Amino acid sequence: MYTLRSEGFVSRLCGTRAVATVGRRFPVTSRVVAFLLLVQLVSSVVGEPCFIISEVNADNPKLDATEFVELYHTSGKKTSLAGYTLVFYNGNGNVAYKVLDLNGYATDDRGFFLVGSADVQPKPAVILPPNTVQNGPDAIALYHGEEAQYSEKMNLTTVGLVDAIVYATRRSRDAEFLADVLTPGSPAFLEDDSVHEGDESIERCWLSAGSWTFHVSPPSPGQHNLCPAPESVDPRINELQLGGGQTVGFVELVVPQPSDSMVLVLLDGKTTTVTFSMDISPTAKGLFLITSRDSGLAGDAVFFPGNLSVLKPHGSSSGAVALYNGTAADFLVGNPLNSQQPLDAFVYAESNGEVDANVVETLIPGREVFQLSSRVDNEVIALSRCGAATWNRDPGVFVEAVQTPGQPNDCLWPLSCPQKVVTPEGTAPPLQPPPWDPTNQQDFLLNEVNADTPGDGEDSEFVEIWHPAGRRMSLDGVWLLLFSGHNGKPYREISLTGYFTDAQGYFLVGSDKMIPAPSISLPPNTIQNGPDAVALYRSANGPPSVLSAGIPTQGLLDAVVYRQSAKEARDLSDALTPGQLPLLEDSSFLAEDESLSRCNSLLSADLSSFMLTSPTPLGKNTCPNPPAGVVINEISSAHWSGNASQEAFVELLAPPLTELHGLVLLVFDEQYHGAAIALRLTGTTGHDGFYLIGNVTGADQTWPPWVNGAAVPSQGVVALCYGPLCSSKAGLQGANSSLVDTVVFTKDQHLLSILGRSKGQQVTPALRTVEGPVSLSRCSCCEVRSPLVWTASAHTPRLENLCPSSTFSSNIDLCLGPPGTDGEQHFPNCSGWRSEDGGGQEVEVALYLEEQCHCGISPLYLREANFSCAAGRLSVQGSIQALSARQRELILQASRDHWSRTLGNSCSNTIVDKSVGERSGLGYQIGLVVGALLLVALGAALFAYFYKKRRPQDYYSMELNEHVEEAAEL
Repeated sequence: MYTLRSEGFVSRLCGTRAVATVGRRFPVTSRVVAFLLLVQLVSSVVGEPCFIISEVNADNPKLDATEFVELYHTSGKKTSLAGYTLVFYNGNGNVAYKVLDLNGYATDDRGFFLVGSADVQPKPAVILPPNTVQNGPDAIALYHGEEAQYSEKMNLTTVGLVDAIVYATRRSRDAEFLADVLTPGSPAFLEDDSVHEGDESIERCWLSAGSWTFHVSPPSPGQHNLCPAPESVDPRINELQLGGGQTVGFVELVVPQPSDSMVLVLLDGKTTTVTFSMDISPTAKGLFLITSRDSGLAGDAVFFPGNLSVLKPHGSSSGAVALYNGTAADFLVGNPLNSQQPLDAFVYAESNGEVDANVVETLIPGREVFQLSSRVDNEVIALSRCGAATWNRDPGVFVEAVQTPGQPNDCLWPLSCPQKVVTPEGTAPPLQPPPWDPTNQQDFLLNEVNADTPGDGEDSEFVEIWHPAGRRMSLDGVWLLLFSGHNGKPYREISLTGYFTDAQGYFLVGSDKMIPAPSISLPPNTIQNGPDAVALYRSANGPPSVLSAGIPTQGLLDAVVYRQSAKEARDLSDALTPGQLPLLEDSSFLAEDESLSRCNSLLSADLSSFMLTSPTPLGKNTCPNPPAGVVINEISSAHWSGNASQEAFVELLAPPLTELHGLVLLVFDEQYHGAAIALRLTGTTGHDGFYLIGNVTGADQTWPPWVNGAAVPSQGVVALCYGPLCSSKAGLQGANSSLVDTVVFTKDQHLLSILGRSKGQQVTPALRTVEGPVSLSRCSCCEVRSPLVWTASAHTPRLENLCPSSTFSSNIDLCLGPPGTDGEQHFPNCSGWRSEDGGGQEVEVALYLEEQCHCGISPLYLREANFSCAAGRLSVQGSIQALSARQRELILQASRDHWSRTLGNSCSNTIVDKSVGERSGLGYQIGLVVGALLLVALGAALFAYFYKKRRPQDYYSMELNEHVEEAAEL
């Protein structure tokens, strides 16, 4: 039985029972004495005990009248809860719905403390009304600190956090943020109410070392949890007897099925040499006990005379016990450790003992050496497998316990917390989970492989694993296998359970001299140069090589088959990457080192996703830039008209013969909010620069077979993307920097927000505009991701696009004003707009006019119009272009029927705001000034003329000034 926690938070081992078989027990008296000695020993070597959340029952059959939360103090003694607070969080809003101040309370004499319904037995110390503990997705957290800082309705916090559990009863997005904050890297636990008849609860169970997990088991309030014993899928070491300077010892194995080709090997941990080996042939499944001749134990096999010093360590010694397939002839005494992978292994060291790195990296890669206490020099110590882990080759699953050869292991609860609280790295991005997409269940991928490094040492080899979520993730249940192309068998099989990626989703396995240091170290020159393979599996039930015959494919997440020359590993290719040639790691590609890096997609087991680049362990791959000058040129959907010739296609335009490798065409349907198609482009553009995609005549690439002609939706997005984030599984989230071009023809807010767009920044096919099949066409060569360059037009695949022309233009003179008091819809206030806003006024005007006209007006149509703003009213004067005489007539009709009535008179009598349309506004202002001066001059002349007419001169004056007057009148 066990109790546990999520990684990074405190939790404890409770113990378990192993496979039962008939055998000889030790007298009760000796077991009790040994137990007391062991308790004393453990108490003297462990750290401070702690509180954990041990068990939660949040959902009962029918009425929720037996809910409870069980706390446990790992000292196993009565302990005060002063300063502790239990907080219940609601996954809907991530706020506290219940807060319990535990000051004044204490555990019972065995360390248990219950909070729950009145019907729970034994009776809880704190009674909760029925149906208080919510069923999930929710969380429960234990804090230590001033109770005043924890209150109902408070937001999620990690201040003072001691332990936490996040749970749900179904898969949903709602609990992900709770898990990211309270149990970073570990997802919410999914409680399956169909596992047991009647009620069940969520119980913590220890796996190995600092790794813990959850199990659903029958409720056990106030008792040790009923954690399941691990099922053995391959032979393993179950119990050892070490120490005491004895001449006897035993090794107990668990054998799932009879075998006649196994060998037990003992090795010196410092010299790495074999000190003992013997053939074993279990004839039945169950426990298999190997004893010394003078032990007095009834065993299944007996150690023959040999060097058993590994089983009786003394002083600063270290050693290993390993179980292999094969015979003792393969492991002769005195020979060094070879590279063959064991079925199971246990490596230990005393306090001052040294273990050669090659022993650790070969026998227990990624695991810690078991540290023995100094007591082993003089006393017998039994080590029993007690963790619930299903994997082998991990000393962390063993604890010191009462020896039970031939009997179920007698495991104890440890008394300390194995680790301190672990939080994501300080340089990590904010704890905001990626948007949840039920169809997006991307798993771990191989991101970079460097199998061949310069020099003879080859001490910079590595395999980099990455999760597309781009955040800290648990690797529980994931296996890394290194395959040999010589025989198609794995020469390294590494369990990654118990490990986590870094804050960006990276995990590194590599040579022990690498910088940055790998999480799992390998001896130099371990990763073979090729033809070989690296494969990633998800296997919760044990090593993939044991569960499948031949080259395993069940649970395969990703694979890379590579070579260094013309040689191929055909069997590996056919099984792991069928139909693909192995990748060539060309050592002459770069002057220094190079690696195979994922650059082109997130597709698993797809070798074309990789390219040769410079190595970047635990960093972003240095992939080449996308090809220059490639744009989306024309789009057509089969849904846009009822015309029989209406077909779905996408046309690209680029410089002639441009290589398109690495580009992906994404098609998004607003009904699904995700990529409906992710089509990787192949080949080059034609001599004319065009590249046509679709099931149409002259196409360079067709749609996938499952599309059935409905490739482009009626409303959605077509995007051109470059790089590994271009995948239907990953979607566009986080990939904006990889977008080469986009065309948005939807008002869906989800897609607009992902693309960084807003309402009005999209184009719409206009059926009234075109006779026959309709498409969206680009009318400017170089602007990308812009709605200003698109219009609805007739089909022109592989031809020059039809665009608005001044040949079919008409005059426009509009005054668009802000909202008035008449209740009619008016144009937004243009005050504050500036000409450098990048065509913002054209977009707003085109959108407004199209809402009135429905005749295909886009910003392109207003290229010859002038804009000016005064007093919040926008003046639009000049020409509006059209595609054809038919469209021009539609525009004129809308002007007569609607615009002249609703848009008001011309703004020509207003003062022009220089902030909008400076060029047109300047000419307008000059004209006003000149006109005003002419009017003043004309008025002055008329005034003088009429003034003289009304005051006639006398005869004498008239005669003297005759010539002067004639000139003045003229």
